[in-house]
Amino acid sequence: MTEKSDLLIWALIDDRAGNKSQCLGVAEALGLAFQTRALEYAAAAALPNIALGATFKGLSESARLALAPPWPDMVISAGRRTAPVARNIKKLNGGKTFLAQIMYPGDLGVGDFGLIAAPSHDPLRERPNLMTITGAPHQATAAALEKAAGEWRAAFKDLPRPWTALMVGGSTKRRVFTKEMARELGRIANMRAKMLEGSLLVSTSRRSEDAAEALFAEITRPSHIYKWGDEGGNPYLGYLALADAVIVTGDSVSMCSEACATTGPVYIFAPKKLTVAKHGHLHRELYELGHARPLDGTFTAWKHPPLNAALAIAAEIRARMGI
Repeated sequence: MTEKSDLLIWALIDDRAGNKSQCLGVAEALGLAFQTRALEYAAAAALPNIALGATFKGLSESARLALAPPWPDMVISAGRRTAPVARNIKKLNGGKTFLAQIMYPGDLGVGDFGLIAAPSHDPLRERPNLMTITGAPHQATAAALEKAAGEWRAAFKDLPRPWTALMVGGSTKRRVFTKEMARELGRIANMRAKMLEGSLLVSTSRRSEDAAEALFAEITRPSHIYKWGDEGGNPYLGYLALADAVIVTGDSVSMCSEACATTGPVYIFAPKKLTVAKHGHLHRELYELGHARPLDGTFTAWKHPPLNAALAIAAEIRARMGI
């Protein structure tokens, strides 16, 4: 049995917000003290992992210098580009570091990982160190949502209830979030708010780009709007915590998973031209499990259990390490 106080844990944090949230979500769910190590990538990080192997070569010089002994007992990481770094830490520590990887790192060196947590919508063959999860782990815990509710409640208090949170992602590498899609989404969300005589809490992302303005043009109901890059605090968690229902675009696994951290109705906007196959698999899984429903213009009041894969991953890490 491993003593909690004896463990040195590193969470590898890179420049992708989704990866960061997943990594920190699992680290926090463990309930143990941990340290973060920021990864800044160099050009070599674009190479496939099969070409990199176990190495720090994909990192900037400053990021490499921050990775130094004493080496950790556990590394938590998320995303393909973190895998060579995690594997190299284990190698430098004589194989003594337990590696917990979120998202499949590729076949090279897959046996180096003590645990790989991959979403069930990814088609992967069974492995002894692989666990499948629904959606993505995140930081939208009950405690975090309660804290955010206290911080943001006053900002929305003059808006008529019920409040509908509208979480807008945008274009991805393979799909474009068009102005036509944005207008449709804005129209349906506004229709819900009008029908219920309520308000909208609207959040856009860096990927929303010009389509966001087309969406805003459809909103006539009272609303609180946070545009990506606005000054001041980001009310994203406050929106989730306080909304009576959530509408989320289906282009982000992390956003869909965070929306389902609440217990109220969740509706996913996923037009075919915006939805890649693996996202479609996730949406269907969330529908089948009762965590979400497709956004089709029909609205009812319903409840579901909160969803956060971080708890299951943390429990599996503890079991495998004997904590």
